[in-house]
Amino acid sequence: MSIRSSILVCALVAGCGTTKTTPTGVHAEASSASIRAAEEVGATHTPQAALHLQLAKEQFEAARKMDAPDDRDHADRLLMRSQADAELALALARTENEKAEAQGAVTRVKTLKDSANPQ
Repeated sequence: MSIRSSILVCALVAGCGTTKTTPTGVHAEASSASIRAAEEVGATHTPQAALHLQLAKEQFEAARKMDAPDDRDHADRLLMRSQADAELALALARTENEKAEAQGAVTRVKTLKDSANPQ
């Protein structure tokens, strides 16, 4: 086996070895980003959103504690669930914010109507 072949084999083996850790890292980043986004939108102020945000955080922490190689698949699934719960919290918080904005607009319209048409 030539030196060039040995280097190629080593590179392939090293590359295959790192693919096992990549999904967990990618899922952890995505989950963490979704949790931050939900927090920034104010998910903690809406009961349903807060519940899903808390679930997302708990799942994220549980997955991060799983460092045994045999637990990687389970950790990946937990991270994906964490991301889904965080995204749901984000959607619920945005919906609540949009409802509040719409209600404020309706109130402003009624106020303008009342001031334009005094009885």
